[in-house]
Order: sequence, then C-alpha cells, then structure tokens
Amino acid sequence: MPNYSLPITLIFGPFDPTGSDGLPADAITCAALGGHALSTLTAVTVQDSAKTETVQPCSGEQIDDQARCVLEDMPVQSIKVGSLSSTEAVSAVAQIAADYSEVPLVLHLGLQELNSEQDPEDDEVEDLVGATLELLVPQAHVVVVEAKRLTQWITEDVLEAAGQTAGPQALQAIGANWVLITGSPQRPGHLVNILVGPENETASWPWQAPAERVRDSGGLIAAALATLLARGLSVPEAAKLACSHAEQALSQAFQPGMGQRIARRMPLAPSTPPMSLVTEN
Repeated sequence: MPNYSLPITLIFGPFDPTGSDGLPADAITCAALGGHALSTLTAVTVQDSAKTETVQPCSGEQIDDQARCVLEDMPVQSIKVGSLSSTEAVSAVAQIAADYSEVPLVLHLGLQELNSEQDPEDDEVEDLVGATLELLVPQAHVVVVEAKRLTQWITEDVLEAAGQTAGPQALQAIGANWVLITGSPQRPGHLVNILVGPENETASWPWQAPAERVRDSGGLIAAALATLLARGLSVPEAAKLACSHAEQALSQAFQPGMGQRIARRMPLAPSTPPMSLVTEN
C-alpha cells in the first residue's frame, strides 16, 4: 500500500474529558487542518463543562519520557505547548524544547490550572507564571496570549523585568520571536488579533468575540497555528489562517451540557484547503 506523509505536531497539554480543550480537542484541530498530532500528557483533569474539580499533574519524569519516546521515533515539524500545572512540568518541557530547538514552538499563555482541590495560593500562580516566562517564552517561535491577560501582567508588573510597557515588546524582550495577541480592543465593539514580529513587523485582522460561556479560544488558535507552521506556512500566513479557522469553529460552538459552550473543532466548511498528500515511493 502507498505510504503517505503528514506534517506532525507534538502537543503538550492536559487531558480534558469534555473534549473542549487540551489533547483531545487539539488533535481534532490538527486533523481538520491536514496534520497529525502526537501528544504528551501534562495533567489529568476531573471536570465537566461548567468547572474543573481537580487537576492531577504528571511528574516531570513522566512528561520527559512520553515526549522523548515519540520524538525519537517520528519527525516533528512543530510543537504546541498548552496549559502546564506545575513548575516541574514547565522545567521538563523547557528542557525538551531546548534539545529540539530547531523545531518551531508555539506557546499558549492561557489559564493556569494548578494541582489543588481548593483555590490556589497567589504565590503558586506567580511561581508558575514566572517559570513559564523565564524558561519557555525565550524558546517560543510564537507566543499566543489574550489581550486582557497581557494587559493585566503589564499592570501588575509581572513583566517588569523586560523593561517594556507594551505587552508584545515585553514578551519579545524576554526572547519570543513573534507574539499573537487575541481580542485586542480597538474601539467600542471592535476587536482585532494583532501579530507582532521581529523588527516590529505587524499585522492585524478583525476578530469576532466568541459567544459568552465559551472556553478560552487561545488554545484553539495556537493548535491551528502550530499545525499550519508544520505544513510549511510562514508565521504571518499561519497566524491569519489560524485566526480564521478558530473564528469559524467558535461561530459553530454548541452547548452539550449545563456549562460552557464548546467550539466545533471540525467546522462544517473547511477554512483552509486540505493538504495534498505526498506519496512516498
């Protein structure tokens, strides 16, 4: 039988049993955009569509073993890093990223869910965010972050060490090559996604805010972007198509339970042409 090649993305993230985020959802996004997802489990969550009850992080050793096993077997064209729940996990992923620095890494700076059945202590959250900024942002080819979160970090001096007062430049000062800011308000009722690259190269696209009670859309955009980079697109091309794909998936969100709405990760109409399968002789 003929052998077909597909671009491969390695995804680091939690297992979300609702399928709204994390590994199951990102695998669907990769498939929808013509890629194949490998996965490394960083945590198991107990949750429904309304809330997360517990988060059980994997150890750094478990994360390292999972990732290196597949990396030594299959070529990977991109890496996507989602939610990490411990500083140990951040360190493990950062070491792997360093060892595979030639592979573009897309880092989603989304919600941080810690290993606690109660509300996490402020210093735990600060340590986790600090470790991510110190160890992973400098290795990121593209950082995806929501405008509100980035503004909060600037206001609270989380990025004070970068010596910048503008969000994307602060992340670039730490080491990120490109920064994609989602949901940035331009004027009342109008949002844009803004991509800032080396030498202040900038592009922006209108963004339709998701309906209320929809899970964080940044993970969807990051997974799509990583898949499109694996297909060989440039960062500006991949970012534009990733935002378009996410907007389409979110516009078709559905509510299967009593909680949040879930994006349709396989939209009814494809937002990008399917990748031509390459036959290997």
